Amino acid sequence: MLLTLGYAGVCAASPWKSCRHCQGLGFQLTYTRRGKPKRGKHCRRCDGHGIRIRVGRHVYNLWARTYRAGRAADEAAAKSASTAREAPAA
Repeated sequence: MLLTLGYAGVCAASPWKSCRHCQGLGFQLTYTRRGKPKRGKHCRRCDGHGIRIRVGRHVYNLWARTYRAGRAADEAAAKSASTAREAPAA
């Protein structure tokens, strides 16, 4: 339980982490024939930014988006129901 709360705190404080594929560079390192490092291919996982969203933060964002959509639908239904009750009968 403590680990879960600790990870949730890390996701809230720092939602981004270095890309594991390119080690946060945004590209793969390649080497010349002399052994000198140079910029290689653009990283497809992080789209060249070098950072990716943490899994826990991604799950939280999905949950929050679903929750907000549900709340908006409930409020819209309540608003339409209240206006239908208030409409005078002709």
